[in-house]
Amino acid sequence: MEPIILASGSPRRQELLQQIGVPFVVVKSDAEEILNHADGPRALAIENARRKALAVAKMHPGRIVLGADTVVFQDGEVYGKPKDAADACAMLRRFAGRRHAVVTGIALVSRDGTCRTDAAETNVCFADMMDEEITAYVATGEPMDKAGAYAVQGRAAAFIPRIEGSFSSVVGLPLYEVITLLKAAGAM
Repeated sequence: MEPIILASGSPRRQELLQQIGVPFVVVKSDAEEILNHADGPRALAIENARRKALAVAKMHPGRIVLGADTVVFQDGEVYGKPKDAADACAMLRRFAGRRHAVVTGIALVSRDGTCRTDAAETNVCFADMMDEEITAYVATGEPMDKAGAYAVQGRAAAFIPRIEGSFSSVVGLPLYEVITLLKAAGAM
């Protein structure tokens, strides 16, 4: 299989592609992300993934390009990466003892320029957390570059008794859906 182009600098997405043996090179996208979509979080994640993939595909015609975007949401509110430690603590307080959803949208641009999209939505259940636990977790720095201010594959796993859906999607790339799009594009 010829290496695809991953339109993301995310180390987590790179690790996930390596996990399933998909060869890739990284070309970070400079596409401008939108913050809202009238059709909700799933459409938002897909649209941002599409923008990223198409921006990179424009610079690399004839190559297969994969873009992705992860959106965390609860009660109609979308949570991005925290601005600072106080913002991270506030997000985690909202999630504590409750369920929220994570959707990762993907877009795959084929060699012929066709763009296919998909997404996976997963429910994440957080345990009750004491303020001291939240503060100590945020102090590790782990939440600072993550949508929703946590890493399910990292230290936050200690606060997550259950997820319902795709674990890899919460990490940042729904692997089943990626393979399905790669097959549809004739790349596998």
